[in-house]
Amino acid sequence: MNEVVAWMLWYNRARCSSKQCASGLIRQGTLCMDMDPIELIDSTTDPADGPQQRASKARLNTCVAITVSVLATFMGLCKVKDDNIVQAMQQAQADKLDHWNYYQARNLREDLAQATLTQLRLAAEGQTPEQVSRYRPAIDRYEDIARTQATKKEEVKAQAEQDQTTYDALNYRDDQFDLSDALLAVAISILAVTALTGQWWMYGLALVPTGFGVLMGLAGLCGWMIHPDRLAALLS
Repeated sequence: MNEVVAWMLWYNRARCSSKQCASGLIRQGTLCMDMDPIELIDSTTDPADGPQQRASKARLNTCVAITVSVLATFMGLCKVKDDNIVQAMQQAQADKLDHWNYYQARNLREDLAQATLTQLRLAAEGQTPEQVSRYRPAIDRYEDIARTQATKKEEVKAQAEQDQTTYDALNYRDDQFDLSDALLAVAISILAVTALTGQWWMYGLALVPTGFGVLMGLAGLCGWMIHPDRLAALLS
């Protein structure tokens, strides 16, 4: 801590002895805190750079800042949509599991009704007509139960399959947003290096993943059928 304080005091003494602090407004023993941001920016500029090079770097930094700002806003919009899609996927998955559970329950009821119906028919065989007539209401009842459960079982199965279709469609769009997020993250990383190096060719390189990332994000937002299956399979 003492070393940090000593360094700050030395730094301020050095600044106070410079031309910026020569106006006499800073008294002895006080810290010079009137740091000019423009001065700090200019201090990072290579003195050997000419006016054109400085103007070029300034334009490059402006382009990088605007690009990063636009990409961050676009990624925020995609994130909101992607979160809603993930919630819908979770709901579709839960509905699918519920419907398959109902399917199994209907299937068990149908099997139980069929087994009871078989027992009643076997018991009615070899009986007198009067005795068979006593079995008839129960046989008709369990036939109706078995038929009803079979119909409801197929309806629940269709709902479960539809839930799976819905989940796959939502997952298709979720993959688009995931690819968009990954590509835009790479683009922002390259833009950060571009701001440090001041190279225009790196800015052009950053526009490649930017273009593909924006395309995939728009595909997810608008429901376009653009999906690199091989890349998605490799990352999944």
